[in-house]
Amino acid sequence: MLTIAQITDLHVTTAADPLSQMRNEQRLRQVLASIHALKPRPVAIIASGDLVDHGKPEEYAALKAILAEAEIPIYFALGNHDRRAPFLEVFGGPFAPLDETGLVQYAVDFDGLRMVVCDTLSEGHQFSGFDEARAAWLARTLDADRSTPTIVVMHHPPILSGVRWMDPDPDAPWIGLLAETLREREQVRVVLCGHVHRAFHGLLAGRPVATAPASSIQVTLDLRPVDMGRPDGRELLTAEPPGYVLVAAENGRVTTHICVAGAFEPAVAYTRPFGFT
Repeated sequence: MLTIAQITDLHVTTAADPLSQMRNEQRLRQVLASIHALKPRPVAIIASGDLVDHGKPEEYAALKAILAEAEIPIYFALGNHDRRAPFLEVFGGPFAPLDETGLVQYAVDFDGLRMVVCDTLSEGHQFSGFDEARAAWLARTLDADRSTPTIVVMHHPPILSGVRWMDPDPDAPWIGLLAETLREREQVRVVLCGHVHRAFHGLLAGRPVATAPASSIQVTLDLRPVDMGRPDGRELLTAEPPGYVLVAAENGRVTTHICVAGAFEPAVAYTRPFGFT
């Protein structure tokens, strides 16, 4: 069985914001420790955007220092908090390849599983920059191999969580473009996303979409209507435990697990044969 871990919304920062620096680094280290303890150990980690909080070179340098301790190859996607030029100064190379237009999007072939990473960053904007050019790139990349089970990774989810202040406009053109791109490409088993700091699932063009919990703090699950111009005192973010997604692939089957990071006490051990019939 082949496994790949997805981490997202790391929001690593510097001593300019000491609370977020300490909290987000500690939580990221907790996630990485949990992933390294998995059996079998994943062959790769994909960090699916919002790698740092403000897109600054010194934040990417801090992130690189943390990830230097990882014993698993780490690939990267970009989110709305990222900035391409500072990211590429620190992380440019084989784990963040560029397409012909300079976007961080690429495909990686594993044993029996293909991962296609899309760049949805539109610098200076919160929502997705997926457009016709990126849709064309995704279509070409998917068409290069229509037989291998494939996961598509992008930061911005094309489905609604119900947390109104985080959700895209369901009629946004980019969602229709993505749906049309996925519709006839049966090899796509799941679209993995981040951005919302919560785990939730849905369908787009008949394809499962799975959004991962953040390694940093989570978005509070409050599904009430909200007036974006009138603060009402509601809780927006919560210190729920950090998490990640584990993708498992075997014999053409692809499964996603939502995982809570941490060291937990064993409850039951396998000490005698199962008596199931």
